[in-house]
Amino acid sequence: MANKKPVHQIRFGAIKAAIWKNTNGNNSSWFSVTLRRSYKDGDEWSDTDSLRRDDLPIAEKALGMAYAWIWDQHNAPSPEQAKQ
Repeated sequence: MANKKPVHQIRFGAIKAAIWKNTNGNNSSWFSVTLRRSYKDGDEWSDTDSLRRDDLPIAEKALGMAYAWIWDQHNAPSPEQAKQ
């Protein structure tokens, strides 16, 4: 199975919010969000879901922007509505 990619990402420095589109067999879909922090361990870059105190305001901003992006997707006209 191929790696699934997020439909949208919001990045502020080391903080990244990834937005994923999920679907089920009933043709319904929804979005979910993962939040990660990148850090350097020696010469290698890694990711963690653990945030430090000073990451919190940045994470709040990234999550707020993710919420707004998802909201816009739910309120965007469908392709059929756009043709009218």
